[in-house]
Amino acid sequence: MPYFDAASAAPLHPVAREALLASLDEGWADPARLYREGRRARLLLDAAREAAAEAVGCRPDEVVFTPSGTQAVHSGVLGALAARRRVGRRLLHSAVEHSAVLHAAEVHTAAGGSCTELAVDRTGRVAAGDVAAALSPDTALACLQSANHEVGTEQPVEEVAALCQEAGVPLLVDAAQSLPWGPVPGGWSLLAASAHKWGGPPGVGLLAVRKGTRFAPQGPRDEREAGRSPGFENLPAIVAAAASLRALRAGQETAAEAARLRKLVDRIRSRVPELVPDVEVVGHPVHRLPHLVTFSCLYVDGEALLHELDRAGFSVSSGSSCTSSTLTPSHVLRAMGVLSEGNVRVSLPYGTDGAEVERFLEVLPAVVRSVRERLGVPAAGREPVAATATAGEGPEAAPAAAAEEPGEPADSAEPAGLVVDSLGKRCPLPVIELAKAILEVPVGGTVTVLADDEAARLDIPAWCAMREQEYVGERAAERGAAYVVRRRA
Repeated sequence: MPYFDAASAAPLHPVAREALLASLDEGWADPARLYREGRRARLLLDAAREAAAEAVGCRPDEVVFTPSGTQAVHSGVLGALAARRRVGRRLLHSAVEHSAVLHAAEVHTAAGGSCTELAVDRTGRVAAGDVAAALSPDTALACLQSANHEVGTEQPVEEVAALCQEAGVPLLVDAAQSLPWGPVPGGWSLLAASAHKWGGPPGVGLLAVRKGTRFAPQGPRDEREAGRSPGFENLPAIVAAAASLRALRAGQETAAEAARLRKLVDRIRSRVPELVPDVEVVGHPVHRLPHLVTFSCLYVDGEALLHELDRAGFSVSSGSSCTSSTLTPSHVLRAMGVLSEGNVRVSLPYGTDGAEVERFLEVLPAVVRSVRERLGVPAAGREPVAATATAGEGPEAAPAAAAEEPGEPADSAEPAGLVVDSLGKRCPLPVIELAKAILEVPVGGTVTVLADDEAARLDIPAWCAMREQEYVGERAAERGAAYVVRRRA
């Protein structure tokens, strides 16, 4: 079964497996002890630290191992902020950072600090000029991922690091997604990563703090890992993580594999919009990770799509707004202003066979079509359907529609419109009902969609952009919000 979710967790690297098994026999003792078994464990830990530092591009004494990448991020963010409290309490981060950074920011603001969020463009990239404008004398720390976990867009880390150095502000880089493909360029001050992203075992994070960077560890402390990560080290997992990272750096194999996977991803990026109607490929077309591509399908429930692809033999993931766990839009897609419906992330692990990608492209159109048919979507989402149903009749029903009431957002000079009641319905139903209703009004007429699903705020404007309709705006309603669309075509 093709596994296409390496961005969540890469399969265990063969070198990591061998190192893990060997270190279970040799590295079980306490590396802080002076007897023979402890000295042997210490040698393994030091060798792992040296290998990790070489791969990261820093000194061994700048690297500590943590129980997870999330812990590395939290420790890095809160430790740097605490050390620079006298300078200021302002944290600067992009709108598309990993949730670990956002959660650390919440802890910081709850303790009285402040945060400034940097907007991104439609590809998910931060403008270095925006960073320069946001750096102020009270900025204690800036955070910028090297590449986005969800859409693969690479950030201008080197340029931003130079700006931060000039301003005297440390930069923390979340390198979890990019570190498997090479060291992070630029003069970063702190770096966090997670072993399960590069084929190491889960439960190992990495935090690098450059010499000269002020840092005050927060939370429980002990004498291990320079006081920055308390608790007994999981030495076998650390050794396996470092061994696999070193193996990825050996020779030219990684560069060659990155080039090969980039071609496969290019194939997906170009063919999916040709094979499946109403699809938007998101993320930067050039500045991106070599193995990752994300696309969104109109009129499709992301969770249903993933289940159907799993039944067809493909393991992929989604940042869709309609997962049962959250029922809220992905913060990354929301910040980018792109479609969140039917979101599919394909991230290819090392060694992916090109034939598996071709089979995925063969299977995908029928899978999307079957999900759309179950939701009552007309062919390609274009054919008109009479708007006669009442609210609450289910996904296959046409939208509830009525003549627009006085006081709706449209002014008196506009043609009469329809009101679609999608209250209580989850994505993608409000957009499906909008697509059905838009052809029931004349060109220049309006459709007002009443919805209380947070995803509608993102997906209705995105639908308008994709279908060349005019998004008039949003206003408050008794329940949820009223989204007004004017037919232009």
